[in-house]
Amino acid sequence: MSKGRAPDSCDDPREAGRQALFEIIDDGFCIIQFIDGPDGPLSDYRHIEANSGYERHTGIKGIVGKTVFDVAPEDGREWVKIYGAVLETGVPIRFERNFAEAGRFIEVSARRLDPASLGQVAVLFRDITGRKQAEAEIRASEKISRENEQRVSLALEAGAIVGTWVWDVPQDAFTVDEGLSTAMGLGAGSELGDLKLSDIIQNVHPEDTTRLTADIEAALREGGAYFQQFRVLREDRKYHWIEASGKVELNAQGKPTTFSGVLMDVSGRREIEAERDRVTAELFRLNETLERRVTEQTAELMAKEEELRHAQKMEAVGQLTGGLAHDFNNLLAAVSGAVEMAQARLAERRIDEIGRYLAAAKSASTRAANLTQRLMAFARKQTLAPKPTDVGHLCEGMVELVQRTVGPHIELHTTAEAGAWLSLVDQSQLENALLNLCINARDAMPEGGHLGIRVENDVVTGARARTLGIASGDYLQVSVADTGSGMSREQIDRAFEPFFTTKPMGEGTGLGLSMVYGFAQQSGGAANIRSEPGKGTTVTLYLPRSRLPAEESRTETASVEATPHTDAGRTVLVVEDEILVRMVVADALRDRGYRVLEAGTAAEALQVLAEAGEVDVLLTDVGLPRGMNGRQLAEAARAARPGLKVVFVTGYDEGATLGRVPPASEIEVVQKPFDLEVLMAKVRDLVVPTG
Repeated sequence: MSKGRAPDSCDDPREAGRQALFEIIDDGFCIIQFIDGPDGPLSDYRHIEANSGYERHTGIKGIVGKTVFDVAPEDGREWVKIYGAVLETGVPIRFERNFAEAGRFIEVSARRLDPASLGQVAVLFRDITGRKQAEAEIRASEKISRENEQRVSLALEAGAIVGTWVWDVPQDAFTVDEGLSTAMGLGAGSELGDLKLSDIIQNVHPEDTTRLTADIEAALREGGAYFQQFRVLREDRKYHWIEASGKVELNAQGKPTTFSGVLMDVSGRREIEAERDRVTAELFRLNETLERRVTEQTAELMAKEEELRHAQKMEAVGQLTGGLAHDFNNLLAAVSGAVEMAQARLAERRIDEIGRYLAAAKSASTRAANLTQRLMAFARKQTLAPKPTDVGHLCEGMVELVQRTVGPHIELHTTAEAGAWLSLVDQSQLENALLNLCINARDAMPEGGHLGIRVENDVVTGARARTLGIASGDYLQVSVADTGSGMSREQIDRAFEPFFTTKPMGEGTGLGLSMVYGFAQQSGGAANIRSEPGKGTTVTLYLPRSRLPAEESRTETASVEATPHTDAGRTVLVVEDEILVRMVVADALRDRGYRVLEAGTAAEALQVLAEAGEVDVLLTDVGLPRGMNGRQLAEAARAARPGLKVVFVTGYDEGATLGRVPPASEIEVVQKPFDLEVLMAKVRDLVVPTG
């Protein structure tokens, strides 16, 4: 289940729902918004969107709404420096870094979201801790190889001297000790003081004799140090490796006088060298094998992960499409059936019965809009208008509505802590969320029970804040508790998933709690469930405290019998790619006396603006096709016509993409599906009255 804001979106509510679920198969992804911080402008950033992969690859829950210093107080400035360079230069980067706070290595790629004035950077990453561990194992094996070589070298230096000699060169007489006689295989009966060179080297391996003789002759000519290794046959009828080290002394005429030195048995050393070579070759082979195994296992794990993701994707698609198809087919059947009946009554001239069917079609479309809002709330894509709100007063005002909804068999009571803080929250969305929770509580108490709504202050810090996935601070706690059937641990874990429901087939969409969860997170807070089977359920919303004065709840209404149209004759350019929507809006404007121009794309709209006379209002969908969206169209249009009023129409929360927009007195935003009278009122509010 996604607990972050999905990065992709579209106006089609079914597509928006799909994408809200599809994001669970991606690597870690987030969008960061640079803000002013401890070191001045743009010295901090807040995570404004994240998918479920963020938690999967970092282990950090509820990242949306947190700043970098909430997550990484020690390394926050370094992260700001890295992503700040991307924001400033527009040059994408890719790097690997130890994410100390998460205890993991991550591979990161980051790219600026243009234009730069948005102050946003998109970050895609994945956990590479396993790969780093494999590389560390390879380096460790290489270290072992080097240490073995050092041990071998020390062993080589520890060879023992087995004999000595002194050679009187002019007399060709050798004086040797018993150790040399034994080492050279001469036997114990040799005359140690009356030996010739030919006697000394008689047992040298034939392959080494010529080389040894030539080296001795060269030493006698040149003088100085001498070194040589050769094999000698001993009484055990085996060849042993001998190392001779000596020095030749020359007289004033450059003639050799004495040649003295020592013998060392290096058979053991040669064995160690051979073992060293064998160990080195074995380590090299092991390193190659380890690298291959790591590569193979990584590929195998990635393949299995892809299979799992594909299975999860298909399961999510099946769940999503099944739920949407069931609910929307019912609603579309109601709308189309009502329209057909209205057409039939019109053909039969039974005009007085048409209103009944039009009311039914309107009711079904309103229910479809509510379903869409729940989907968008789950994906945190509905447009919120947060205001400082007295939540206790708001709950008191809902008592009659809730009691009428849950029925007389349920006893309702509300309590608010004295001095309860204000909360920065969208009032209508909070009412919708509380009503959803009360309906769920009602369904859990078919035989009746107690339902309580409680409002109290709460300071959330430390481990509790981390568990809830919110920043430490002051929150208003709004709890809805019932004495119903309760929930199991498994049901609690899945309660916020879209379309998950414990109700029988056809009873409920399974979107209520996911909508509540999405609303709480988008508001900068959290939602939590406590429950036990048979002991009731308590759902708690944590909403951020507001220190500003409260604003009264205002409901937008527009009467069909509006005041006289003092704005008649004004010109409105309607830009909407959906032909039916454009037709309805244009006809409604014409009915109210406006001159209407139409376009289906931004390019067509700019052409109309270039050729038209005076235009008072640009009414444009934000999600336009073919490259240029509504926000970009508004910027281009106002560059050519300063002071042009703009009404943005959007199927979801476009706040992150509106960027630089006209002043508040020159802009309105209306969310689809809209009430025509509300839309007309927005246009009328922007038009400067004549006379």
